[in-house]
Amino acid sequence: MNATLLLVILICALAFCFDFLNGFHDAANSVATVVSTRVLTPMQAVAWAAFFNFAAAFSFGTGVAKTVGHGMIKDQFVTPSVLLAALLGAILWDLATWWVGLPTSSSHAIVGGLAGSAIAKAQFSHGLARSFEPIEAGGWFATLAFIFIAPLIGMILSGAVMAIVYRIFQHKTPRETDKLFRRLQLFSAAALSWAHGTNDAQKTMGVITGLLVSVKYLPEFKVPIWVILYAHLAMGLGTLSGGWRIVHTVGQRLTKLKPRTGFCAEGGAAVSILFATFLKLPVSTTHATAGAIAGVGWAQRAKAVRWGVASNILWAWVLTIPFAAMLAWGCEHSLHLFAGAQ
Repeated sequence: MNATLLLVILICALAFCFDFLNGFHDAANSVATVVSTRVLTPMQAVAWAAFFNFAAAFSFGTGVAKTVGHGMIKDQFVTPSVLLAALLGAILWDLATWWVGLPTSSSHAIVGGLAGSAIAKAQFSHGLARSFEPIEAGGWFATLAFIFIAPLIGMILSGAVMAIVYRIFQHKTPRETDKLFRRLQLFSAAALSWAHGTNDAQKTMGVITGLLVSVKYLPEFKVPIWVILYAHLAMGLGTLSGGWRIVHTVGQRLTKLKPRTGFCAEGGAAVSILFATFLKLPVSTTHATAGAIAGVGWAQRAKAVRWGVASNILWAWVLTIPFAAMLAWGCEHSLHLFAGAQ
């Protein structure tokens, strides 16, 4: 077994660890609402979410994977060391934010990691003056725009649906509406988990396929079936493990949820994520879900949203890309120094 193959196996294993952590970290997005409304127990909720994470494997193609692996940084900078450092930076950021219970974006952690490690690579190869040469501006413009667009879509849709639900069921008792929406929330939770799986698993697919192309194991950027299946399996297993610290923040601290508000929030978030996936853009499930939950809270009354918690979440969103980039930059420097010492 040659050194290249060993390195590929190591990076693939690390990529699937990131995918597992993505599912674990983002389990909150899929199950927070359905758990906080007590429609499902925590274990039932994560099993439900994990199933639909995996079921999403072949639903929306691999356009997001191509954007991540082929459209964020220039191909000549997609090397094994860059991808390894990017994964390490993203994993470190995810673990740190999970520990403090902040629902940050694994999607933006990996794209931030790619940027940071590629910048470090360019500095080694071409000097500080050409640090930003690896960046593909087109891919970044849309991705950065959806940091704001995705939660806004989720907020508007969930708020609008909430207003319609209030109008339709205004003469029904809370007990009657809760009975109906407890059933409906099973479908909305499934839709959100399906949307989560089809967008988020593709980030790992993009990294692994980019790796296989860079070492000439693939002639072109086309995601192999085994990569699709393993990525969804790893994400499903991660979701099944559950990230309970973040579930508490999203599902209980941001605003108080009931079955009808949970249904509206999940539906709004799912549509927002699927829209981005249709556009082949890596989007944050966390952003869309938190925006949708804030939307249903706002539709009831502005004070229903705990804006202090929301501001903490917003700061975590803003910091994810630069901090993941810095961590990956440091990892790439460390790898470079280690290689130079050998």
